[in-house]
Amino acid sequence: MGRNNFYKILQNELKRIDHAKVAKRQEKVIESFTGSHFPSAVINGKKYSIFNSNDYLGLRFADKLRQAEEKASRKYGTGPGAVRFISGTFSLYKELEKAVAGFHLRPAGMVFSSAFAANLAVIACMSKGQSKDSLVGADTLIISDELNHRSIIDGIRVAGLAKEQKQIYQHFDYQSLEKILKENIGKFKRVLVITDGIFSMLGESANIGKLEKICRKFDSEYNEGVFLITDDSHGVGAFGKTGRGAEEATGGKSDLLIGTFGKAFGSDGGYVVTDKIIIDYLRESAATYIYSNSISPGTAGSALAAIKLVDSATGRKLLKRLNQNIALFKNLMIKSGFIFAADSIHPIQPVLVADPVKTKALTDRLFGMGILVTNINYPVVPKGKDEIRVQISAAHSKKDIEKFVQKANLAAKSVGAI
Repeated sequence: MGRNNFYKILQNELKRIDHAKVAKRQEKVIESFTGSHFPSAVINGKKYSIFNSNDYLGLRFADKLRQAEEKASRKYGTGPGAVRFISGTFSLYKELEKAVAGFHLRPAGMVFSSAFAANLAVIACMSKGQSKDSLVGADTLIISDELNHRSIIDGIRVAGLAKEQKQIYQHFDYQSLEKILKENIGKFKRVLVITDGIFSMLGESANIGKLEKICRKFDSEYNEGVFLITDDSHGVGAFGKTGRGAEEATGGKSDLLIGTFGKAFGSDGGYVVTDKIIIDYLRESAATYIYSNSISPGTAGSALAAIKLVDSATGRKLLKRLNQNIALFKNLMIKSGFIFAADSIHPIQPVLVADPVKTKALTDRLFGMGILVTNINYPVVPKGKDEIRVQISAAHSKKDIEKFVQKANLAAKSVGAI
């Protein structure tokens, strides 16, 4: 009977989640895509317009990426064969790392299986002490924005620091950050200040310029310095004048920048760019790199093609089109009476509903009208901040956006959401 009791606990938890209308496991099964400029998803034989994708530039359907993926797969095979230090690395991986470092104006870069894996590795490794017998540094303090992504939260947990070594500053309250730094002078040798670049639930951008100045202000107060670590997975490729993310948009530079090829770049996998000495250290210490396969050669090929495309005249045109689509969407939604949870100029547009039941009902009603959106509820967002996270792409047409707003208006009125 022992394990049956455990199953009952799991069953009760699932019932609680379902009753709260916040379940995430009933995923829509997409059978295929159809269309040209921005393919529709086909589910049970019916077409659906996609407004919940991180493919901000529409690149995952781009011919150049598909061709690069096929070429790399034919040359290197469908998988890496083993981890890189065991069976060797492909020249393609080295080329990709050089390209992404160059894109972000950094000396060196390193590719991981995902940005989540990169965060786990970077935070754990940058927290380590000098003693060969110690996996963590008793002299390291981590200060994290209170709304940081789950991968950062888990990265801090994996680091295994003591309670007093982990502090949180209020979201975007940089005076709160300065206060923590000031209060801890003399208590720690090294500080890691960690933030999202774009916060994925609200589409808000951290001010990397201000954060950099604060970190530099206190750097000499700590024996081993103050390091700024930014995960800009939602920003890179889709934000800033040339797609270089929150750093470019706010005029700052992080000591370590983590990103992904799986959103605006239309491919997959994560990366970190920074100084060469840190990259060399990570290759020797990062468990999620040393003991985990890299992305497939085909994925690396498409990611490399994406970097080149974004950093070109074609990429600039896509960014311009994306910003025009965002402005059109916001203007039409506000005119229809919708309220936004944040004043985002990023492709993430959080439409505030403030009630989990209505949020789920609105999502379901829109699905019935042929539109894919995602409802975001507590605990992913605070209670009373339930939202529909609409995500705009450069590949959406003006007609796509106008149709969405029309249907959203009808659906919201039918469920009492506006």
